[in-house]
Amino acid sequence: MSNNPLHNTRLLRLEEVKKVTGLSRSTLYAYIKTGDFPPPLQVGSRAVGWLENEITAWIGQKIESRGGVK
Repeated sequence: MSNNPLHNTRLLRLEEVKKVTGLSRSTLYAYIKTGDFPPPLQVGSRAVGWLENEITAWIGQKIESRGGVK
């Protein structure tokens, strides 16, 4: 078993991040610019991806900020 915290982390592409969050591309990049959303990783010369665990944590923070799951 690995002690690497990224061992089970997947990279999500833009379409999947949009689907999971319900946000549009322009809103995602606006949130990134203001520091309100995790920035993507450059995975190729013209490709980016987001760490799934960072997106999950961001969604969890949104849930917590409204007082938890109802």
